[in-house]
Amino acid sequence: MSRSKRSSGRSEVGQALVEFALIIPIFILLVMGIFDLGRAVYGYNTANNAAREAARLAIVDQTAAHVTTEGVAHAPGLGLSASNVTVDYRAEATPNTANSCGGLMPLKIGCVAHVRVDYAYQAITPIIGNLVGTINIVGESQFPIESVCVEPTQTSCPKGN
Repeated sequence: MSRSKRSSGRSEVGQALVEFALIIPIFILLVMGIFDLGRAVYGYNTANNAAREAARLAIVDQTAAHVTTEGVAHAPGLGLSASNVTVDYRAEATPNTANSCGGLMPLKIGCVAHVRVDYAYQAITPIIGNLVGTINIVGESQFPIESVCVEPTQTSCPKGN
């Protein structure tokens, strides 16, 4: 009688080990997927915040270098460069048409500063990364111009440093 109990005990331990070996890769993939989702949400929020902060600067200082630097500075951890931040000025009547405010300097109060931040998100989990590939995350923000100031013609821009 005791022999049959021992053999069934070994069988149950082996069965549990096999079940664990089958479930653990799925569990790890699920946990890593949650981390990747969190990174994607962080990228989305950071890109939108960077666009908003750069647009806030663009309404008082239309110097393109200052605006792009501000956008990059407000996106820590994303590895953005100045080429990821674009700024253009649009007419108030056509806020969805790029450079519709004439594109000529000096701009006028009432034009809308439009800033776009592009971020290419790549999942770190290999299986998930292969499934979804690279996701382009875009942050955009628009504010009406409050003050016309462009360096180097005007060196006293409110936040031109």
